[in-house]
Amino acid sequence: MSDVAAVLDDLREESDQLDELVRGLSAEQWETPTPAPGWSIAHQIAHLAWTDGAALLAATDPDAFAAETAKAQEAPDTFVDVAARAIVAEAKAAGAAPDVLLARWRDGRGRMQEMLRAAPAGTRIPWYGPPMSVASMATARLMETWAHGQDIADALGVTRVPTARLRHVARIGVRARDYAYLVRGSTAPREEFRVELLAPDGGLIVFGPEDAAQRVTGPLLDFCLLVTQRAHRDDLAVRATGPDADRWLDIAQAFAGPPGPGRAPGPTVPDDGSASRGAQA
Repeated sequence: MSDVAAVLDDLREESDQLDELVRGLSAEQWETPTPAPGWSIAHQIAHLAWTDGAALLAATDPDAFAAETAKAQEAPDTFVDVAARAIVAEAKAAGAAPDVLLARWRDGRGRMQEMLRAAPAGTRIPWYGPPMSVASMATARLMETWAHGQDIADALGVTRVPTARLRHVARIGVRARDYAYLVRGSTAPREEFRVELLAPDGGLIVFGPEDAAQRVTGPLLDFCLLVTQRAHRDDLAVRATGPDADRWLDIAQAFAGPPGPGRAPGPTVPDDGSASRGAQA
């Protein structure tokens, strides 16, 4: 469980960093549009609060979670948006929406992380994709926190310093390779790919066999932006060797659920605020 504890420590740090970014914003700034069409900063935090709650429910009441997944299957393209908007509406109805949203997110993520730390070894948690181990669930929560934090940073014009925590995002992006094909009705290649990513500290993070013919290389940050669909491939320094690896970079996603259209090339948040992005992770 030491690996689980390490991921959870990184998840706490990632959450705290995002908390620091939004806690001092004015009520007007919480309404700032983000690259997700129709989503403000408030919607981004509401989504994280909702997903943390879903993870807690999945681990503590699988039957109730199964009922929620059935609802999601009825409206796969809209259930995430509906949930986020409902939480924002509830916060506004209660008054002092930013404070209410922050309190809900903080409480939910705290209880969710405590649950993951206390889970017995070998626990499998149902999810919207395949069931997850505790370590995988913690990694997925970190990935989402970082990705939605990127949306918020982009909306605010803030450049975040990449950290070693990105290795978790890259790992889940690599592990989700076959899933990206599955949700598009395609068959994944049988052979493994070699993925070599240059970390901010100059080190190399690698996945897959060293002698693999199909390869992906580039900066760790760019790869993470790609697999979370926070930037278009044309705007990133991620390169593929081999046709299968090249195809993967067009469809990669690190999140469960249906694929989205991805973001258009160019600035993350254009002047008119109409940038497109992929599915809500």
